[in-house]
Amino acid sequence: MSSIKENIESFNQFGLSDEIIKAVKEIGYETPSPIQIKTIPVLVAGSDIIGQAQTGTGKTAAFALPILHNIDVGSRALQAIVLTPTRELAIQVAEAIHSYAKYLKNVRVLPVYGGQSIFQQVKHLRSGVQIIVGTPGRIMDHIRRETIQFSELKMVVLDEADEMLRMGFIDDVEWILSHTPKERQTALFSATMPKEVRRIAERHLQDAVNIEIERKTLTVPAIKQFYINVAESQKTDVLTKILEAESTDEVSVLVFQRTKMGCDKLVDKLKARGYSVEAMHGDMNQNQREAVIKQLKAGKVEIVVATDVAARGLDVDRIGIVINYDMPGDTESYVHRIGRTGRAGRTGKSILFVTPRQIRMKRD
Repeated sequence: MSSIKENIESFNQFGLSDEIIKAVKEIGYETPSPIQIKTIPVLVAGSDIIGQAQTGTGKTAAFALPILHNIDVGSRALQAIVLTPTRELAIQVAEAIHSYAKYLKNVRVLPVYGGQSIFQQVKHLRSGVQIIVGTPGRIMDHIRRETIQFSELKMVVLDEADEMLRMGFIDDVEWILSHTPKERQTALFSATMPKEVRRIAERHLQDAVNIEIERKTLTVPAIKQFYINVAESQKTDVLTKILEAESTDEVSVLVFQRTKMGCDKLVDKLKARGYSVEAMHGDMNQNQREAVIKQLKAGKVEIVVATDVAARGLDVDRIGIVINYDMPGDTESYVHRIGRTGRAGRTGKSILFVTPRQIRMKRD
């Protein structure tokens, strides 16, 4: 699509409202990222898109700013819905949209996910919400209860579609899309494009513009990547040495563990060594996880030890170092993990522990 301007250097050039530009500048965004340059003009113009981009590339703003630009603030009806694979990502995206809407009057954004009182959500929905960000299961509950009305829906965003596929939500996504108006605008974002995700795009998007961010952008150049060869039995001692060598006064450290049990064991070991550390994994309820994120944002916790599922939607600027204590199972997970640092224009550092059996995986 040759009409996309590639020479955009400022958010002022997108034709967004003054209120949105003011909020974006206040947050500290200076120049748009490649995904924003390619996506925002297309979505503002009303076209469907298929965007291939990793987490950490600025894609939330790429779809959130056009949603806010095209919304009718005079109407309390639901106008946009964003589907996410996890509760954490739903909360993160809803918070981001809320911050971009700071100077827009009467814009209401609601995160909707399981584990939170459905009656509380119904109460908010009845009072009028223009934008919903939620997980497929809970959105389906509301559609069945008729507490979500799609009569004035303008836009649907599928965020991290490949992750929704991996977690078994793809049929739910199809079901939800089948209940939305045919005239809506749709944006699909995915780090990879498996055939099932392509099929959804072909079935539910119309004349979609394909936007792909070059692979070199996806590896997040703001992050310095290191690896250390270690025996399994040496990992805790090596981790302690790294923590002693790195100053954690200004930044927090995120440590990835493969299992929930491993998380809890490592937290106990680090606490015994005098560190301010908390766990984040799937056995914790939503309130517990949100409490850890709050402590992390406030700088009250130096270290968080997490599993992949818990940290997927974790977006905290303070995270300066990511340590892969256990190596992830695939390269995509590695990119997602290290993308937790080096965010919002900052630099970050990632360290990968490699045991003798994992040399081939390290090369990948």
